[in-house]
Amino acid sequence: MKKVERINIIMRYINNRARFTISELMQEFNISRSTAIRDIREIEALGMPLVAEVGRDGGYSVMRNSVLPVVRFTDNEVKALFIAFMATRNNQLPYLKSRQSLTEKLLGLISENQQEDLFLLNQLLLFEGTNPGNPDLLDLSDLPHPMLEKLIQTLLQDRYLLLTVEVQNEVKSDSVYLLQLYREKSQWLIEGFDLLAEQKQIYPVDQLTDVSPLPMRKWPSRKKILETLSKQDAGANLVLELGPKAIAQFKKYHPFKMRLSYTNPYQTTAVLKSFINISQPEEVSEIFNWLLFLGDDIRLITVPDEVRERLHARLHLFYP
Repeated sequence: MKKVERINIIMRYINNRARFTISELMQEFNISRSTAIRDIREIEALGMPLVAEVGRDGGYSVMRNSVLPVVRFTDNEVKALFIAFMATRNNQLPYLKSRQSLTEKLLGLISENQQEDLFLLNQLLLFEGTNPGNPDLLDLSDLPHPMLEKLIQTLLQDRYLLLTVEVQNEVKSDSVYLLQLYREKSQWLIEGFDLLAEQKQIYPVDQLTDVSPLPMRKWPSRKKILETLSKQDAGANLVLELGPKAIAQFKKYHPFKMRLSYTNPYQTTAVLKSFINISQPEEVSEIFNWLLFLGDDIRLITVPDEVRERLHARLHLFYP
């Protein structure tokens, strides 16, 4: 590890602790006592206010209410940040303007040699969703749904939400406890617990017309909600055994709620248990297509009749 990189990491290590000792630095970073002392002196010279504690168990502590000095980026860290921005471009992520200003600040902080490396990377690397005819780093033009940022700001204050949703020109409002906000197949989705119907629901963010904190009321606690969901999910109606090829396919893509339980130490066989809501045709259709995607390295233990019938019908097309 280069000295500049080590100094940066040690500064972050120190800043996240109330106190530390020379021995801890030696063990954490695999350096000698003399190197640890020299690094501490250099960090003090950079402006980090360290206080030495005298005594047998003495060490150092950072003065409170102090500002961490400017962190210096290594060449690899600059490239990592740059590529992360490139990889997430045009993915309908929130805070688009902030991402663009961060990119501009990053370019303004680094040397001309580092900028040349980044411009070359920008010409060479292409990611899914990138327009090869105009691969401009600052061209973050794929705006997310306008309700996404408002939703995030609201749920940071309170996860008990009043969601107003428009579906086929019909508007309805649901009282929801937000479990997860996630992105799947280029679409932002809310996994929420309908507090009145007492069941899990999925809401596409694209269908939101408004979101606000729920009025004060004695709503069930998070613990109570999770207990209710646990009881509902207890009866798994989809159970699969997966071999190595199916596991590889699973890692490429799987529905958000699906989880594997590996059955050997080498992670070459696994079991999947889940609940499929057969009253929702879209969910049945999605699971049907996904099982075909997994391939023939699976064994169906338990499958809803609706899904099994569709699988038999599809197989009949190929083997009449």
